[in-house]
Amino acid sequence: MARTEKTSRPAAVVPVAEDWDAERQQLRAELGARMKTVRQACGFTLEVAAQRTGLAVSTIHKIENGRVSPSYENLVKIARAYEIGIERLFSSDHEQAQTTRMTVTRAGQGRKVRSKNFEYEVLCNALAEKKIVPLVTRVERRAPLAPADLEAHTGEETLFVLSGRVELTVEHYEPVVLEPGDCAYFDSTLKHGLRAMDDTDTRVFWACTYTDVAG
Repeated sequence: MARTEKTSRPAAVVPVAEDWDAERQQLRAELGARMKTVRQACGFTLEVAAQRTGLAVSTIHKIENGRVSPSYENLVKIARAYEIGIERLFSSDHEQAQTTRMTVTRAGQGRKVRSKNFEYEVLCNALAEKKIVPLVTRVERRAPLAPADLEAHTGEETLFVLSGRVELTVEHYEPVVLEPGDCAYFDSTLKHGLRAMDDTDTRVFWACTYTDVAG
């Protein structure tokens, strides 16, 4: 009689969607913890931070506790209100003054940050007080953007599509669909927004100008 061998049951595979949800939660928590550390290092209470940023105390509290993801517009508001370079919100590497004026980020080694509608890989974050913030950005598919979905902040920005298709909406202009290899440049003070058109992996290289002192 033939002997039946026992076979081990393969380990359960976690669905990609669950992996992505877990990663988003982790990124929110990490960003929130860094933002709380920076606020406290500046000597600001939640109430003072709210007054300086124009955000509600509850909003800052939720961001710091990883319960919500801030928009890029709010990240800029917070950095300006704290009078710091925006890179300070992305990494604790800048607790000491940085003297380097040249830095390299190897492929896939940037600091990942989760915002409201995007996942950013922040590049060259070891260089403090940059005037340009370079990002590789994962863009999510969502419904056509309404006026309430758009945001604005000081500066200028450019994006170059690496994969997938995106729809760029800029105030006063018709929405435009961009495909891999396409590039756009616009004034960040105009309300704007970006969404992926498909469920495929959609990424853009995004660069935004930034100065830590308004005006």
